[in-house]
Amino acid sequence: MAETILKHAGEFETDFIMYTSTFCPYCTAAKRLFKQKNLSFTEFNFDHEPELRSLIVQETGHRTVPVIIDNRGNQPMFIGGFDETNRYLNK
Repeated sequence: MAETILKHAGEFETDFIMYTSTFCPYCTAAKRLFKQKNLSFTEFNFDHEPELRSLIVQETGHRTVPVIIDNRGNQPMFIGGFDETNRYLNK
């Protein structure tokens, strides 16, 4: 994953970083999943911060929301969207 996203994610002390949009059912499901697992997250809504969208797409290749990054441990890691995160957390 590109250095810009890693730097951005590293600025926060939450378990996950999530890029979302308003009225996104998968974003709502991801938030619910994090709450059920007692995991913290920082949310950035592309509708409120549109300049982030092109950067995130460019650096991850992920064009849909949510875009989720595991911010635990030493190195932030791009997970994907809701389906990938659900599988990742329920291994």
